[in-house]
Amino acid sequence: MRILITVLLALIAPLSSMSIASANSDWPSRIVKIIVPFPAGGSTDIIAREVAQGLTAKFGQSFIVENRPGAGSTVGTAAVARAPADGYTFLITSSHFAIVPSLYEQLQYDPARDLKGVSLLVNIPVILVATPSLPVKSVKELIEYDKRSPGKLNFGSSGAGGINHLSGELFNNMAGTNLVHIPYKGTAPAMQDLLSGNIQIMFDAISTSLPNIKAGLIKPIAWTGAKPSPALPELPTIGDSGLPGYNTTSWLAMFAPAGVPPDLIAKISREINVILNKPEVKERQISQGVEIVASTPQELDRIVETEMPKWSAFVKLIGIKAE
Repeated sequence: MRILITVLLALIAPLSSMSIASANSDWPSRIVKIIVPFPAGGSTDIIAREVAQGLTAKFGQSFIVENRPGAGSTVGTAAVARAPADGYTFLITSSHFAIVPSLYEQLQYDPARDLKGVSLLVNIPVILVATPSLPVKSVKELIEYDKRSPGKLNFGSSGAGGINHLSGELFNNMAGTNLVHIPYKGTAPAMQDLLSGNIQIMFDAISTSLPNIKAGLIKPIAWTGAKPSPALPELPTIGDSGLPGYNTTSWLAMFAPAGVPPDLIAKISREINVILNKPEVKERQISQGVEIVASTPQELDRIVETEMPKWSAFVKLIGIKAE
């Protein structure tokens, strides 16, 4: 009996491999969904549509972006985690992915078990911006203004637990300010309230703030990263403006349901690298302050493994939970 089982396993193994190879050889044979767990119009959505357009052109099959916002990006992420591992559903999300596990006591998915990295896409510098009517031009002036009127300044973000939210909380922690967080369901509604004056400041991705800065509708205060961005090279960083050590940057990446064959993941990852490094795409993104950093699946997994404990420690330090 043991010999028979061994023989059967030996026969089944190559058949299984052939089945996966066959499935991959005619992939994609139907529409592929890329779920973005944020509303349309934000930086994640913009990059996702760039990638979807490139993949559609390469494979001759439609790659469509489906926005599924809600619960700090966890609604859309959970949908991908539960999707069949057949190569027809992917996730493009932000650094929320590494942060939200420390904010929610219970998630509908396990990011380490249920999702697999495909490729890091871009780094997006985060910028501190304000309404033109706010009488501050620098980090120092902002801190002084807040301390004269504590609790009166509101800062918006694309949602609780994201890098934009935590950039504000880190600022409060290091500067001793009392900026009040106002979470929105995405960047677009938060920016709309900043433009209308309902909130006074915002920590935002440069790709969505830059057009409004150029139009004079909002004013830049400082970069949140370790160095200035070429998009506004003369603008100082928060760290160089009186809060040494302050440093936050947003990244975007693609993930797949666990169980998608590694060769298919590698295939998509390689093509994303080609798409994002095409001269016209790269030039367009750089002009918006976005840094192309297409990676291998393994490099993305290592970034997530590093980011999760870092943000978990900070979330515990300041004691915030999902709102």
